[in-house]
Amino acid sequence: MSGPALRILIIGGYGTFGGRLAQLLCGYERFCLLIGGRSLAKAAAFASSLGGKAGKEPTEFDRNGDVYKQLSALAPNLTIDASGPFQTMGRDASCIPRACISLGIDYADLADSREFVRGIAALDAEARAAGVFVLSGLSSFPALSRAALDRLAQDFSRIDHVSSGIAPSPHAVIGLNVIRAISSYAGKPVRILRDGISATGLGLIAWHRVTVAPPGCIPLKSKSFRLVEAPDLDLLSHGVDGLSSAFTGAATEPQSLQRLLAATAQLVRLKLLPSLLPFAPLMHQASKLLAFGEHRGGMFVRASGLDRAGQPLEASWHLVAEGDDGPFIPVTGLEALLRKLADGNRPADGARSAAGELPLEAFEACFERFAICTGTRHVRPGAVGGALYRRLLGSAWERLPPAIAAAHDAQEGGHRLSGHARVERGTGFLASIVAAAVGFPKVQDDVAVRVCFAAKGETESWIRNFGGAEFRSVQLEGRGRDAHLLAEDFGPFRILMALAPDGARLRFVVRGWRFFGIPLPLVLAPGGDIYEEEREGRFHFHVEVGGPLTGLIVRYAGWLEKEGG
Repeated sequence: MSGPALRILIIGGYGTFGGRLAQLLCGYERFCLLIGGRSLAKAAAFASSLGGKAGKEPTEFDRNGDVYKQLSALAPNLTIDASGPFQTMGRDASCIPRACISLGIDYADLADSREFVRGIAALDAEARAAGVFVLSGLSSFPALSRAALDRLAQDFSRIDHVSSGIAPSPHAVIGLNVIRAISSYAGKPVRILRDGISATGLGLIAWHRVTVAPPGCIPLKSKSFRLVEAPDLDLLSHGVDGLSSAFTGAATEPQSLQRLLAATAQLVRLKLLPSLLPFAPLMHQASKLLAFGEHRGGMFVRASGLDRAGQPLEASWHLVAEGDDGPFIPVTGLEALLRKLADGNRPADGARSAAGELPLEAFEACFERFAICTGTRHVRPGAVGGALYRRLLGSAWERLPPAIAAAHDAQEGGHRLSGHARVERGTGFLASIVAAAVGFPKVQDDVAVRVCFAAKGETESWIRNFGGAEFRSVQLEGRGRDAHLLAEDFGPFRILMALAPDGARLRFVVRGWRFFGIPLPLVLAPGGDIYEEEREGRFHFHVEVGGPLTGLIVRYAGWLEKEGG
């Protein structure tokens, strides 16, 4: 793009998502950002806080006013509606895109309303005639989710089931408009696809349980995703012939709050309340007061059917965002669109959903600046066997250093490694009892070590011999709530760990533990700095086990190589 800067009006420009979009765009000198909102003072304060090369102009914009007059005065090249909630706009919902079309202004939005996004196609003929594009839903749902499904679909000859979901961090600031959107359909019938025919589910009541786990990343805790009225329910199935079912959900943290919302939604289902919409401000305050838990969020898209060879296949795309980076995800599609515009690549004229408008690669390019991990997993139902760590790591297996991969590439019958280690032990009373009960080795500066890996079916038996003293464990893949975690059994105790490649290391991060199957508090779980690494082509290990009640129990570190190697 050459010539004058592209004038971009962001309605809701200092809000939850509009403000983040402005932060992403302020580094582009070819843009002039019009920060729009009902309060000129707030728009001015936010605009002054932005750095970067882009021009910034605070402006008062009221979507309930004369939008045609306001747009005529501002004369943007592109209007982005990041305000909402689109679910409660009523009959005047399309007034802004209609005004943009009549004035020859391109338009895009972050709409997550199923009805709004579906209805935008009614403006297609007008937009084509005016020579402008109108793209609705250029957000996590449906633009990013559809891009992920398109990536997964490359491995299928037929897709039978599709589901998607989003799980925001409990510490992410959820705007009141988002809460209003959710409360508008809570407990009410939501049209879904079930058994190949149109059916109904109940908003925030119907649910699926999913563990969001990109390969090589620490998974989110297993969550129940409650049915939401989202564009995905229409657009993920669009163009997928013979689809049997589709589901889209959201997971709120803490999950206790989500269960409370689901119980309240039952009052709407029973017609004891007409709607939860009047309670949206109270729900908004509750979400802020109960903001505890890990500051991480995520998203998934899952498909199942037949692969290109006609065999059963389940494939899923996962995303995990750390800290405050999650709320940037819904606006990365808009950044990707504007990158294209800046390079002179315009979307085709016409009004339509943004689903399928951008490939997954365009989103991934925007994710690079953030602590965002993505990846795909493939599961073949009924298939058994294969190295345990290879199954757990999926595509991240390829990132392992050769020495670590060779150590864990255990086949049926197993193999043996031997080497030397140094062992330290805790001196506390409880630490000594636990160490003796498990059979951890005693203190030794240099002791011969042999480790035997015996693979059988989907489990691996580990026999560790330190100078003649043995202790054993069984490792297997977690199931259900523990999906995608490595489970290691020491007698009645089960330790659950995430496998996380980190450069030349493979880290083991404790994510839970059980005693005779009963979950125990994670804060009391035994753990420490546990990793394997490759140094000068040799496999090295470092295991530290301790806890807040016991202090250090044992720490041993050393090296191993194949016997005779």
